[in-house]
Amino acid sequence: MSTNHDPAPVFPLSAIQGQPALVQALLLAAIEPQLGGVLIQGPRGTAKSTAARALADLLTPAPFVTLPLGASIEHVTGSLDLSKALAGHEVAFAPGLIAKAHEGVLYVDEINLLPDAIVDVLLDVAASGINRIERDGISHSHAARFVLVGTMNPEEGMLRPQLLDRLGLCVQLDNAQDPQLRSSIVKARLRFDLDPQGFAQAHAAQQQEIRTRLQQARARSQDATQLPWSDAVHEAVARQCIAAQVDGMRADLVMLRAARALAAWQGSSAITAEHVSEVAPLVLQHRAAESRQSVASQAPQPVPPAEPPNPATSPATSPTNQGPRTESAADRSSPSPAPAQQDMNQPPPGWGRPLPVATVSFDSSQADAMAQAAMEALAAKKARAPGQSI
Repeated sequence: MSTNHDPAPVFPLSAIQGQPALVQALLLAAIEPQLGGVLIQGPRGTAKSTAARALADLLTPAPFVTLPLGASIEHVTGSLDLSKALAGHEVAFAPGLIAKAHEGVLYVDEINLLPDAIVDVLLDVAASGINRIERDGISHSHAARFVLVGTMNPEEGMLRPQLLDRLGLCVQLDNAQDPQLRSSIVKARLRFDLDPQGFAQAHAAQQQEIRTRLQQARARSQDATQLPWSDAVHEAVARQCIAAQVDGMRADLVMLRAARALAAWQGSSAITAEHVSEVAPLVLQHRAAESRQSVASQAPQPVPPAEPPNPATSPATSPTNQGPRTESAADRSSPSPAPAQQDMNQPPPGWGRPLPVATVSFDSSQADAMAQAAMEALAAKKARAPGQSI
């Protein structure tokens, strides 16, 4: 006899306080899948994973899949089903985490610590809605529509700018500094932990309202005959992107889609410049010129080439380092100061003076004797070498 267990209640999205930009970004990404997901930056304990799970609960029945940092590319995209291949010599596809997240939420905590190859695959699939696998003798593709939610702490490193640009929206979270807000958040969480069912029931009406609006907005967003882009909207988007000095045109496309999703969520009859202004911070947060400079400042800086030594300050050019020489009378009369008292901004004493040339008397007979001794020593060494007869 099997017992059915109801899934544990999820903290409702309508009960999240103090993070309106986070809630808005998640809803827009759920309305328009082509946005490419949401990147959440911020410290620990700011409701990042709580909000992502709450979004999946609104998309019921929708899976919530967490991608671990140690996952391989095969684990993420899928690979050959070894059990079928060994049992019946059948080439079959084993679904990965992407397939399990279809029509749901794929959550990646600390996405900046994932290998770039896996992040690249996730962004491709999130934007296209199709997962294509070409490996291990498998040529397979399947639909993969999900909301990609990635979190990261900028203090632990940033994603490459190429990958940041492909994440549709970005939210920067901060710690709550208002005592009343902090206490209200803590009270709500304590009530949920003590009575999850009762807390969820108290927010059931608000949750149903959000769920209904989300379904209607998704239907309107997928209808190409509704909410067209006017020239005024295009101009407003262009002005926002030019002012932020973004690279390329992806920001323009994402901003247009986000503005259309917001208009669908609000039930507007047309997209306006106000919609563009409202979504612009979410689109430009990680694409603006200031953000790129921040990423570049955290990257390893190249070591500058070594400059040639300055003869005025380098001890290597001092007369004492130019080989052996005889001490002149001028050197003896003006001793150099102690190293601790020497001014390194001034040339060393005696700099620029002509150096006397050392001369040594040499007898030619001594040279002949030295050469003869060297030849005899070489002959004796050869005679002692292995294989030589004595």
